[in-house]
Amino acid sequence: YDAAQKDRCLADFQLVSYVLGECSTVDEVKKALAKVRVIGIDPRASTVHWRFTEASGRQIVLEIVNQEMHFYDNPLGVLTNSPGIEWHWTNLNNYVNLQPGTLPEHNFGPVEGKSFGHGSGLLGLPGDFTPPSRFVRAAFFQITAAQQPSAQESVFQAFHILNNFDIPTGTEHPWGKSPADVPSATQFTVASDTHNRMIYYRTMYNSNIRSIDLK
Repeated sequence: YDAAQKDRCLADFQLVSYVLGECSTVDEVKKALAKVRVIGIDPRASTVHWRFTEASGRQIVLEIVNQEMHFYDNPLGVLTNSPGIEWHWTNLNNYVNLQPGTLPEHNFGPVEGKSFGHGSGLLGLPGDFTPPSRFVRAAFFQITAAQQPSAQESVFQAFHILNNFDIPTGTEHPWGKSPADVPSATQFTVASDTHNRMIYYRTMYNSNIRSIDLK
């Protein structure tokens, strides 16, 4: 924080409220944020990300690194935590072998190799909950998802995909150290219909999908 620039400073926790109050398109987001300095409140956050989506479906990612803003168009539609989004895009090259469906038989010389079941094209897909692994899974599920005929069916499909990212209670803490009051788990999941301005959500202890009509 620089007191000499206090008139244009904004805490990172205020950024979303500021953008929602000032902007209606991603281009307006870029223009508005060019006028402010965003101050990081949590010292643990080295790279902070925001994803902004307008009603047309276009979305951008904002990353602030060393107090500098970096905007990226995000045609893939996937974002997780650190490191930066360009690193995640590069890391996808490590998984060019992934493909939907089941691989054909492959013989290892005299030994006949067969698939144990459906989905052998996904062998090597990372299953842990680190940001890089979540990014790879989300990218693969995103690009292989079938196009749905309606917004509501798309939302239901989004929740089906997001089920793969639920973090079970206790997995992020050492043995016997899981806190009782703040579970180390996915506490809520959200899907947005930007065209119809609907927000759908479910919570940790209630899997029923509920909605908020922003109109």
